[in-house]
Amino acid sequence: MRFAILGPLEVRDDAGRPVAVGGPKPRALLVRLLLAAGHVVPADGLGGDTANAVQAQVSRLRRALPYEAIEFTGGGYRIVVDPQDVDVHRFDALARDGHRLLAAGDFKTAALVLHEALNLWRGPALADLPDAGAQVARLEEARLAAAEDLAEAELALPEGTPIGALRRLVAEHPFRERLRGQLMRALHAAGRTAEALAEFDDARRLLAAELGADPSAELAALHLSILRAQAPPPARSTLPAPLTRLIGREAELDRLAGLRGARLVTLLGPGGAGKTRLALEAAARDGREAGLVDLSRVEDGALVPHAVAGALGLRAAGLAPAGGDADPVRPLAAALADRELLLVVDNCEQVLDAVAGLLRTLLAECPGLAALATSREPLGLTGEVLVPLGPLPPEPAVRLFAERAAAVRAGFTVDDTNAEAVRRICDLLDGLPLAIELAAARLRQLTVAELAERLAGHEHFAVLSRGDRTAAGRHRTLRAVVDWSWQLLGDDERALARRFAVFGGGATRASVEEVCGAGEDLLADLVDRSLLSVRDGRYRMLETILLFCRERLAEAGEEPALRAAHAAWCLALARRADPHLRRAEQLEWLALLSAEHENLMSALRWSAANDRDTALRLIAALAAYWWLGGRRGEVPSLAARVLDSVPDGPPEGLEEEYVSCVVHAESFASPQARRRADAVMTTLDRPLRHPFGAAVWGMSREAGVDDEPSPALLGTDPWNAALQRLGAALLAVLGGRPGDAELSAVLVEFRALGERWGSAQALDWLAHLAGWRGEWSRAHELWAEALAALDELGAAQETADVLCRRGDCRTRQGDLAGAETDYVCAAYLGRRAGRPGTALAELGLAEVARHRGDLDAAAGHLALALSHANEGDLGAFYIRSSILTAHARLAEARGRPDEALRRHEQALEAARAAPLSAGLADATDGLAGYHALTGDGTEAARLLGAATALRGTAVAGDPNVAATAARARDLIGGPAFAEAYSAGLRAGSGTPDAEHE
Repeated sequence: MRFAILGPLEVRDDAGRPVAVGGPKPRALLVRLLLAAGHVVPADGLGGDTANAVQAQVSRLRRALPYEAIEFTGGGYRIVVDPQDVDVHRFDALARDGHRLLAAGDFKTAALVLHEALNLWRGPALADLPDAGAQVARLEEARLAAAEDLAEAELALPEGTPIGALRRLVAEHPFRERLRGQLMRALHAAGRTAEALAEFDDARRLLAAELGADPSAELAALHLSILRAQAPPPARSTLPAPLTRLIGREAELDRLAGLRGARLVTLLGPGGAGKTRLALEAAARDGREAGLVDLSRVEDGALVPHAVAGALGLRAAGLAPAGGDADPVRPLAAALADRELLLVVDNCEQVLDAVAGLLRTLLAECPGLAALATSREPLGLTGEVLVPLGPLPPEPAVRLFAERAAAVRAGFTVDDTNAEAVRRICDLLDGLPLAIELAAARLRQLTVAELAERLAGHEHFAVLSRGDRTAAGRHRTLRAVVDWSWQLLGDDERALARRFAVFGGGATRASVEEVCGAGEDLLADLVDRSLLSVRDGRYRMLETILLFCRERLAEAGEEPALRAAHAAWCLALARRADPHLRRAEQLEWLALLSAEHENLMSALRWSAANDRDTALRLIAALAAYWWLGGRRGEVPSLAARVLDSVPDGPPEGLEEEYVSCVVHAESFASPQARRRADAVMTTLDRPLRHPFGAAVWGMSREAGVDDEPSPALLGTDPWNAALQRLGAALLAVLGGRPGDAELSAVLVEFRALGERWGSAQALDWLAHLAGWRGEWSRAHELWAEALAALDELGAAQETADVLCRRGDCRTRQGDLAGAETDYVCAAYLGRRAGRPGTALAELGLAEVARHRGDLDAAAGHLALALSHANEGDLGAFYIRSSILTAHARLAEARGRPDEALRRHEQALEAARAAPLSAGLADATDGLAGYHALTGDGTEAARLLGAATALRGTAVAGDPNVAATAARARDLIGGPAFAEAYSAGLRAGSGTPDAEHE
């Protein structure tokens, strides 16, 4: 997470989305914790009147932050965050680094570092923290000192420091003599000596009038040196002055500065990447004489030497275009032979051969010449250094959008109301600077939300259709930018480019050859022309180029065939990977499928609309990948769409695939479809092609379905056998026959296979049983192993479930803070896995809040839990009774016995509908609490005994059961309690439902 307090408090998650922290008190508390990031802040230093008040605000913060926990240690609290993720600490570190670099004489790096430090400020520091005068004063002084250091560093660079900015600082701080001296030096360096001397006179009069003092010796010495010096020589560069500042290319500028000794450097990148602007900035900072040759309007290679001569003002030397066979290159080389010059040759791609030939000659004959070229493909000369220019990173992209948007809509800023939409816009535009600038200009007509919505609907070319009317035609609109690159391609290259557009998530060489029918040479050509990029053997196309190529694919009439070929390739990959996902090599195959995730989902989306049978096969083949990799979020709606295409049940030969489709459709699947799926699994007479489907089906079976699965389903495969034993062991645990032996044997089998998912399931339930027995250390050791295995897989949803069970154990141990951390992390992981909410996590948070006495917070969490436990979602009916019991206990805490009884009865009804007795045991414990509260100690004791019998064991440390037992003993005494409890044990071991008729 990132935190910003140099301005109004701002919190963002890992994806850059804003996190709302409501209320002035929680915001102030968070600022205090962030000022001491990584260190404990005593409770009495957090601004609350009492310890309870501080704890209440901490609880509110913990609900607001997605997954970071606030730790309580001894007498205070600590926020667990890297100080570098808090802007105030980053600022301090950068300011110190900049000062050290300045002292060491590394002026360029110092300026970059200090710019980064000062750009962190978004307004007055600590705006959400009242009575922070001392801290604010310290930070403002540090900010001013950094600004002075920055001016000092820039004064030592060829381009100098902005005079306007220095004037503003001097006006704000008229007694700062260092600033005044810096302004005098900047004015003198710009040839404005009279103004520099006037600044000294202003300072002298101000100091005398206000303080009765004279200027310092240093300022007086500077005044004297300016009086004696001559004006600096005029700059020799012929580069055009930029109209806007360059944003976000610091790393590339550093790279170019490090290549100062190279004779030929070429900036490579797609149209709109900002090659020209970067080249001009680098040349301006270089310090040598520099000249710009703009070839954007030159289409005849024979005119390139004349364009160079004209740009450098050499026409008078006889280099203007002439008739006959006169060679313009020789006199141009002679004119440049003795000059130290950096030649910026811009927009080379349409006259590439001519530029390459000219530069080869000039560089060979002009030893003082260096060239910085911009092109969409390399020049191909020996010694050429290539500097690829990719998209802007997210933060600079947002800064660029904000600055350009403010130019067309006065007062525009990026804040909590629009930040997510701005980030979405920049992401949809691939971080391309030109596209971002075109988008920002549309804020004259559109809101940020409207702009983001239209881009999300792939309206890039319609929306970004207006640009700088003075720019070259190919830079005025986004379509023109891409079309220019398209026009430079040959027929075979165009064919591959449009066909590649079926790969939504990039592709390997082998997959392109199989789907598109093109070889490695054509791929290399598209990389050279900046239509594709390649990294680690994977080819990718920017979204804007992809959309353009998809249009061309549709125009060519090739889209149906290419989409079908792409879906067939995805299905073959999924089938090939599936058996490996149940073996020791599962991590390697998960990584392979994860790399193809966007392609796999794109193939499923197309198949769901166009090829039902392929869609069914894909769902079955990808089940293990989705579950093991925690990527099920998008699947239910697609599975539901496919299910709608088979209203009459499973197509012949695709029965197994139909079952997988029903299971993954979750709450979208009708009861009739579920019954058909159950019928398939109980009658199928062959082993499953994709055995993980049996595990998924088993976890999603409707309550009350008692038919056993067909014995032929799992065959003789070792993983299948281990899965069958795991299912039997879990049925025993949840059916009131808990024991470690079978689960331990299952763990051995999965470990022998090297399979992490099955091992994690066995470890989780062994930990659960250890926790029931009060073996806390063993339980947590087992859970740590389970979580480590799931973490290797990246199985976010399964990790969330395990964290919830560990949170339950911690609640029974009395570790409410630890439990809360587990539940909050589980909720975050559930959201990350694409699940809108995690009922188990909300239930756990509700119990923590109730035990702390925060009944309103408990009610809020329970409402969310009940809404998330939708009937039809996997496993939801198993926890509905627990949520209803928690509702009943909350009603008891609020003194509402009638509501409590109604909720207990609903919980029992839900528990009886489930096929296993564990839920009925929990509901019985809950009803026992109600009877103890209303004075019937005998019935309370009897129900506690029945619950123990239903579960097959007592549960150690349960605070609800302990309170019920204590209250019942107080009502009827110890001997009577023991007798009633024993009666319940005997009765509960018989027919469970008889206890509650």
